[in-house]
Amino acid sequence: MIRLALVLTLLAGLCSAQEAEPPMTYERLGNIIFALDPEAQPLGPGFELTVADVTVLVVTDTAADRMRAMVAIGSAADLSPEDLQRMMQANFDSTLDARYAIANGTLWAAFIHPLSRLDKDQLISGLAQTVNIAKTYGTLYTGGAAEFGGGDSHDLQRALIEELLKKGEEI
Repeated sequence: MIRLALVLTLLAGLCSAQEAEPPMTYERLGNIIFALDPEAQPLGPGFELTVADVTVLVVTDTAADRMRAMVAIGSAADLSPEDLQRMMQANFDSTLDARYAIANGTLWAAFIHPLSRLDKDQLISGLAQTVNIAKTYGTLYTGGAAEFGGGDSHDLQRALIEELLKKGEEI
């Protein structure tokens, strides 16, 4: 029993000794976005940036502690029942943290997360997954990261996530 208590005390000390990443703020989010795309633009309570030739909108609401990254894919008016079913299946197993969504007549790729609990790597991965599901709409429907199971992703889009994570290493 004493050994277990000693081990737990040592582990707690090791965990607290590691430097925790600070909470995400609007300013920190902006620093990361500008590191990924120096041509990014402030946009109201958010930003517009380009990732892999795709325009991404990042909107924040600090009062609600939320952020949303989104890519417009196209009009939702012409979606067939088969399109909708395939997107819902992909949302379950191959889009991972990003999702297909419909709002105001537009089909979107979106990543939504509590702002303060978002860490740098989650943000970068979420941006890449959002771009990946927009680019693979109509074909693989994949976020490009590891597949949860039962979907069509075979790590074909993982390269974009790795590229963005490498860019973000120095932040």
